[in-house]
Amino acid sequence: MVAADIDLQASSFPDPDDPVFALHRGGKMSISSTVELKDAHDLSLAYTPGVAQVCEAIASDPEMAHEYTWVSNTVAVITDGTAVLGLGDIGPAASMPVMEGKAILFKQFGGVDAIPVALDTTDVDEIVETVVRLAPTFGGINLEDISSPRCFEIERRLIERLDIPVFHDDQHGTAVVTLAALINAARLTDRFLEDLKIVISGAGAAGVAIMKILQSAGASRISVVDRAGVIHPGREDLNEVKRQIATETAGWARPGSISDALDGADVFIGVSGGTVPEESVAKMAPDAIVFAMANPTPEVHPDVAHRYARVVATGRSDFPNQINNVLVFPGIFRGALDVRATRISEGMKLAAATAIADLVGDDLSETYVIPSPFDPRVATAVARAVTDTARREGLARRPY
Repeated sequence: MVAADIDLQASSFPDPDDPVFALHRGGKMSISSTVELKDAHDLSLAYTPGVAQVCEAIASDPEMAHEYTWVSNTVAVITDGTAVLGLGDIGPAASMPVMEGKAILFKQFGGVDAIPVALDTTDVDEIVETVVRLAPTFGGINLEDISSPRCFEIERRLIERLDIPVFHDDQHGTAVVTLAALINAARLTDRFLEDLKIVISGAGAAGVAIMKILQSAGASRISVVDRAGVIHPGREDLNEVKRQIATETAGWARPGSISDALDGADVFIGVSGGTVPEESVAKMAPDAIVFAMANPTPEVHPDVAHRYARVVATGRSDFPNQINNVLVFPGIFRGALDVRATRISEGMKLAAATAIADLVGDDLSETYVIPSPFDPRVATAVARAVTDTARREGLARRPY
């Protein structure tokens, strides 16, 4: 996700006139009723005795909960606060302003109700068991800001145990919007994904998901780089996730530093928070594509990137081509909830990326390879792509 483009000043005594703290006072969201309670008759319908009829109906047919409760339009935003934005492991309490922000983005852009849930545990088993027990309350689970590599196992186990969509936005939201931007950048530079030489800096949640979705889209010439250099099968310092990366990129990745990997590369995708020297960027191929997405400081400053690259994107709102997850997750869940999808498939993610890319259309240019987060067409287009794909793949419990 994209951090606000402001100077962060930690303080034990917030200035009451600071507009940031003023906006957050009391939280950024509340629960509101969808029905009126004007008199005793209204109360008898909304609560006792009328509510008993609805409860009995759901008890006899649990599927009716999707029709007569909020479940069909409500997502849980689950975190343990271990990998928050650019802040890192700040714990569940400090993560809540971000989770509230995520929830209001769901509502604003997708019309989806979302409830932030910050868990006071980092134990994988405890997180999985807690979410499984909470699941009957929600129509979908959005995992947020959970550190790697734990996030992979948590998501995998929840997908196995639940029959509702589970989506780790730090992985898949970032991957979908990156692919959308790259589809258009490749079109602008008259190249195909399968021909691009791609370097991904960062082997965390986002880097792994980007690698996988690019491979699903046809790219194969991919090198993933961490602090020790290119990840390849010959390295002996790899954890399980990085060993998988090494195996899946073994046909192209070669040992070396990030500078070695960028020599002749067509694409740089940064999700690491590190800094890439200008002399390394200068070694990239003509018409290079640089997506430096770390916030608030991109791996390559746009002014530097533009000296060597034809297309430059960041995660920031003050430069063109903002790669922002808000283009993805509201529409993904809107579509999945609309058809009561059992899960979010790779096909649904690819369809979402294509839908986002297609919105640019004939307006494609070096400064416009991805729609604005405020483009009102985005969530609707993504939702439609997701519902169509869910039905085609047999994942929709509401076929019409």
